[in-house]
Amino acid sequence: MEQSHPIRSAVDKVVGAVTGDGGPAEIPGVPNSAPPSLEEPTEPREPLPPKPDQSGPDTFSPTGQPTGAPQAKVAQDGAYLTTAQGLRLRDTDHSLKAGPRGPVLLQDHHLREKVMHFDHERIPERVVHARGAGAHGVFRGYGAASNITKAAFLGKDVETPVFVRFSTVIGSRGSADTVRDTRGFATKFYTSEGVFDLVGNNMPVFFIQDAIKFPDVIHAAKWHPDREIPQAQTAHDTFWDFAGLHTEATFHTLWNMSDRGIPRSYRMMEGFGVHTFRLVDAEGATTLVKFHWKPKLGVHSLVWEEAQLLGGVDPDFHRRDLADAIEAGAHPQWELGIQVFPDTPEQTFEGIDLLDSTKIVPEELAPVQRIGLLTLNANPANFFAETEQVAFHVGHLVPGIDVTDDPLLAGRLFSYLDTQITRLAGPNFAQIPINRPHAPVNDMLRDGFHQTAVHRGVAPYRPNSLDGGCPFTAGAAEGAYVEVPLEVSGRKVREAPASYADHFSQARLFWLSMSPVEREHIIAAYTFELGKCYEQAVKERYLGVLANIDSVLCRQVAEGLGLPAPAASQPLADSPPSPALSQIGQTWPADGRIIGIVAGDGNGDVAALGAVRQAVLDGGLVPLIIAPTGGKLGGTLPVQRTFVTARSVEFDALLVAGAPAPGKDAYGARDAKAAGGADAPVDPRVLLLIAEVYRHGKPLGGWGTASQAFSEAGVPAQAPGVLLGEDGTSVLRETLELLGTHRVWDRFPAAASLT
Repeated sequence: MEQSHPIRSAVDKVVGAVTGDGGPAEIPGVPNSAPPSLEEPTEPREPLPPKPDQSGPDTFSPTGQPTGAPQAKVAQDGAYLTTAQGLRLRDTDHSLKAGPRGPVLLQDHHLREKVMHFDHERIPERVVHARGAGAHGVFRGYGAASNITKAAFLGKDVETPVFVRFSTVIGSRGSADTVRDTRGFATKFYTSEGVFDLVGNNMPVFFIQDAIKFPDVIHAAKWHPDREIPQAQTAHDTFWDFAGLHTEATFHTLWNMSDRGIPRSYRMMEGFGVHTFRLVDAEGATTLVKFHWKPKLGVHSLVWEEAQLLGGVDPDFHRRDLADAIEAGAHPQWELGIQVFPDTPEQTFEGIDLLDSTKIVPEELAPVQRIGLLTLNANPANFFAETEQVAFHVGHLVPGIDVTDDPLLAGRLFSYLDTQITRLAGPNFAQIPINRPHAPVNDMLRDGFHQTAVHRGVAPYRPNSLDGGCPFTAGAAEGAYVEVPLEVSGRKVREAPASYADHFSQARLFWLSMSPVEREHIIAAYTFELGKCYEQAVKERYLGVLANIDSVLCRQVAEGLGLPAPAASQPLADSPPSPALSQIGQTWPADGRIIGIVAGDGNGDVAALGAVRQAVLDGGLVPLIIAPTGGKLGGTLPVQRTFVTARSVEFDALLVAGAPAPGKDAYGARDAKAAGGADAPVDPRVLLLIAEVYRHGKPLGGWGTASQAFSEAGVPAQAPGVLLGEDGTSVLRETLELLGTHRVWDRFPAAASLT
């Protein structure tokens, strides 16, 4: 039986289209599960159900027992407004006063409760990873790791609910999504053996080797404490002062300056566990591994100008992209993989120290073995209750997975628990619904702020006889967690092993693994970031760091800064490239990509335009019609963007139907982008769309008189990735092929010195 396309089947479930006529929505973003009425509703009714793409935490008790309660019934309930105590209210618009003009009375219990709760709505944001977005999903094990770990959730076809939170590191909750920064990739597995948290990043290395330096690197990267600027970026003196003096940060800094620092989407981003972990099988044998998340859509990035524009046009770009893709049925997927190493006393592999979190093991030396599939299939029903209150901890482990002696990991094992005490106001954060385990809990932990479990018995201690001896300790046969019994010895010292002293060889490996266009982007990033520094000494010092990576890199950045390029202070490493580190050279699915379709008021063949739009939907992508005004083209085709609201950075490709004449609002006083356009042959805002799409290397297609619009925008008709055809459907077909490589890379020639 033929199956419908996932995007079409998903959007057809959602009522309340853009038109508000109760039909199926054809683009994501509908605010609620039913369309609003024009007039204020007055007939009492129960709360609306969630949208089809939304889900709350599974309904478990604070002690890990499934309650069977419908998710909708653990949210607000009933048709009438009440106090927090369930008292129905007649009015919530007026304080209780002594007469209409009299003073407010102290006895107004509703006023006091309402304002008190509002005054305390906010909790402390995370010190790092404050800005994030999350989603629910499911993980299915392949069984491929069962020979090296007894972790039950990795067994063949075992399905485990998950919650994933993506984040930026440096900025506050209100910062922009598209800043140049490391991204967090934290996954909470609600396994049958307890919660397992894989708390990683989109980069496999970190700035520091020892957690005692974590406050230093974050203080350096955050805003300057006197002015609290710049927000959510490292383009300032304190960061580069630190990075130039603390050269173990070099490799991670290079990852940040590469395209990895500005991902196109959370859906198109790798994840890494960063540290080396120890897996344990049923017989107690151990293996060392590094965890990887490999996105099914490939690893793709923004270009720098896009990232800057998005910071103003749509600072919520990444969280919107994630939520819209899930709502549209283009469910993001990643395969979980592991690099496997023998657990030797030295804990090294091919000369690489596996306990050094500033190092990678190239995939050519240790291939990534796929062991499971993650699918994100539901958006949160409430951001605060789920995404903001979710609490991760690298010490949330399950039998079969253990930690190693990585000193950065050791500090994280302390810090994650500690931070929740302040952020979530006490030790009972595991009882918040999004954090509740899906396994029985009998922990003997009692009382404290926000205790929601109603414990029974009189003996929360061991040993006891008054509660019949319960709870009992378990052995390994009963699924107890048993740490690997490693022998530990050594002098008490504040030192690092000699292998930690190499700060440049892997940075050079990364540089040599980049394609010419990726190298150009790295040069531009360093030039921009260091160019934002005030102190010349900071710039000169870091050029000395770059010289130890590559002389061409150093020279090109030095030229941009107007400074001499220093010589390397040590011999450059002879590192063979690792092709797995480059984002360019393969083709990937285009599921969920956004296609802009530009049309003017005078488009005669609305049916043909509708056919293109339908073909985009059928191809698993999202079409957005862009026209001079809102409403419907030809009375039938809904418009999602106008020349005022559209900007090129929202789209992965642009299709242009003809050469749209200036709209009625095409003058500067109404829209600065349209200045001087009233008498132009093509609306200036359309020309801006075309020019930016071309400049950012995106596919650009057109039919009818679109060649005139391209010419007016200064786009050569014969340029790579510029597609002109007789009809929209044939142009779309070629566009979809180009999207497989993410960008038209031939539009980005590199300097001869980088090829």
